Amino acid sequence: MGLSSRHLLGLEGVSKEDIELILNTADSFHEVLDREIKVVPTLRGKTIVNLFYENSTRTRISFELAEKRLSASPLNFSSSSSSVNKGESLRDTIQNIEAMKIDMVVVRHGAAGVPHFLTQCTDAVIINAGDGLHEHPTQALLDIMTIRRKLGRLEGLKVAIIGDIFHSRVARSNAWGMSTLGMNVVLCGPPTLLPQPMDSIGVPVTFNLDEALEGADVVMFLRLQLERQASGAFPTIREYRERWGMDTEKLNKLSKNVLIMHPGPINRGIELSSDVADGPKSVILEQVTNGVAVRMAVLYLLGGGENA
Repeated sequence: MGLSSRHLLGLEGVSKEDIELILNTADSFHEVLDREIKVVPTLRGKTIVNLFYENSTRTRISFELAEKRLSASPLNFSSSSSSVNKGESLRDTIQNIEAMKIDMVVVRHGAAGVPHFLTQCTDAVIINAGDGLHEHPTQALLDIMTIRRKLGRLEGLKVAIIGDIFHSRVARSNAWGMSTLGMNVVLCGPPTLLPQPMDSIGVPVTFNLDEALEGADVVMFLRLQLERQASGAFPTIREYRERWGMDTEKLNKLSKNVLIMHPGPINRGIELSSDVADGPKSVILEQVTNGVAVRMAVLYLLGGGENA
């Protein structure tokens, strides 16, 4: 049994069955990561290009580690040291790479729609590692996996996603993927950082933190993109922290079983105080571990791996 699509371009429109297949496969690979020998031969002989046009630490390293754990051969592309600086187009870049007989491409790009565009330029399998203000599907999948492993279920849970929703591909992928699985998602942030139009993502939206947190089983905070303060998106860091940040005092008002999440990197003292980020309700580091398992699952299912 495999996925219904040969690419992973986003979670919008992806079926519940496909998402659950990825999660279940990721659970089996999580067990591999706990072994003394953490390598399996499932993608031996496959060549995977990590085509990153944006800076990344967690996502790039997580994909590369997942590829090596599956015995694939990863090749890392950096636009800063490539022919892109000489004016080479994206189409020419991918077609020249494909001519080297590669099998899969993991792409991260600042422009929305690039992964879909690449499917029209190459026969290789395309996996979206983040495209513009569109989607970041594997981040959402690892978030969902973390929730399921910690709480034992998904359907009916309330998830509050707090922060810069407008610029967040993570928020979009999570909202679409979680809703498909029967979770109740609410988005919250400053009015200037909420999606436009407000109903464009298809889930409830509010700028009132207390309203978003009421009855929440999971609270996910997004990185505040500080460069946007100069554009007047929010008045001051202090006001943002007081109105939309999380500290121990606010945390103590929530359910004792609430999970605190963050896709990283964290602006400590703004989105989360350090005692919350490092506290017992935080599953941030578990998200990172689960990210490797999820990306192993996606690569395996799309790469035609065997003997998992």
